Amino acid sequence: MSAAETALDGPSQVSQAGLDPLRSEARDVSGPIVLLLAGLAAIGTLATNIILPAFPRMAAELGLTGTQLGILLSSFFLTFALGQLIVGPLSDRFGRRALVLGGLATFLAGSIIAAQADNLLWLVLGRVVQAMGACAASVLARAIARDLFQGETLGRVLSLTMIAGAVAPGFSPLLGSVLVDLSGWRVSFLFVALCAAALALLYMRRVGETHPVEARSTLALGSVAATYRFLLVDGRFLLPALSVSMVLGGLFSFFAAAPGILMGQLGLTPLQMGLSFAATVLIVFAAGLLAPRLARRHGDRTTGLAGLIVFAAGALAMIAVASQPSYLTFTAALSIVLFGMGLINPLGTAIALQPFGRQAGSASALLGFLQMGSAAIGSTLASTMPFSPSVSLAIVMMATSVGAFAVFYPVYRDPPRR
Repeated sequence: MSAAETALDGPSQVSQAGLDPLRSEARDVSGPIVLLLAGLAAIGTLATNIILPAFPRMAAELGLTGTQLGILLSSFFLTFALGQLIVGPLSDRFGRRALVLGGLATFLAGSIIAAQADNLLWLVLGRVVQAMGACAASVLARAIARDLFQGETLGRVLSLTMIAGAVAPGFSPLLGSVLVDLSGWRVSFLFVALCAAALALLYMRRVGETHPVEARSTLALGSVAATYRFLLVDGRFLLPALSVSMVLGGLFSFFAAAPGILMGQLGLTPLQMGLSFAATVLIVFAAGLLAPRLARRHGDRTTGLAGLIVFAAGALAMIAVASQPSYLTFTAALSIVLFGMGLINPLGTAIALQPFGRQAGSASALLGFLQMGSAAIGSTLASTMPFSPSVSLAIVMMATSVGAFAVFYPVYRDPPRR
């Protein structure tokens, strides 16, 4: 059998070859597992959002421009995107444990480098090392979920993970503003280093290895390339993955534009910006709780499409208020965007990963690459377009909503035959 055929046939073969005891619809979805998966998935976003309120003080202390501060975001996203393509196949070959613990250790080291930086070069280096570790955590959060769960349960776990994971990026700007006011911007990097250490301890105590030896794939370059190639041409993966990635690209463009809009245009203090971010957690909570229930009643594809329609409605609202935003109008439009994103993100992710059991690590890695690639593009555009931050963000949001709907609609129209 060729490498290409192996890549295509692997999921069905493995599901019949001994993984069913691990992946059960009835498997207990415990709090510690959800907490771990949420922490692994959110550690990269936490490390990004917690420093947003510190940008003005970083700029003043290190003599940085707005464009240079943008490099802290784009360099992180680019490294994050590329690193996942390496981590995924490694975890499929050698298991999850070594990659999880190694990634968290790398993230911790990068956080310490950034905390001690006294110029842009060392700060960017620390962020790049952070991203190398965070990409492993993010890839393996999805892969571990796919190792342990399947079907409707997988969608529910990803929804719960998204809900719990939203707490970290939602409240991190508020926490970051408090830390900046009390101790300066460097302590934010030390805080996320402690979070990585706590996640490593939780992983070792409660989960451990989830990818058994008999289920592991080869690491030959041809086999890895074949896996990625056939994932990229398989519409079951590519279409929902692209849709979710575009939505995430829009979200990260908001992260990049938020300081300019909330503090620059609307005059909020760092603490007020942090409170504003924290309020958005409630929206993500609501969407995350509704997503699996709506999917159970109406189907995952129908619910996902509804989420994209809501996302597009929020983008249109952003376009309408972009020229003269107020805090109320901007927040209202953003709330609609976040609610739609909260519906499509876990369901689209589950749809993309569900058919690929043996290649869960590689599929998760490729999905993460597409997501972080979109995040890098979205954040760069939002930071560099020759318009006000609110107008730039509205343009990026509208473009991502149209693109995400266009690639997901065929998934909705052509569900898989059971």
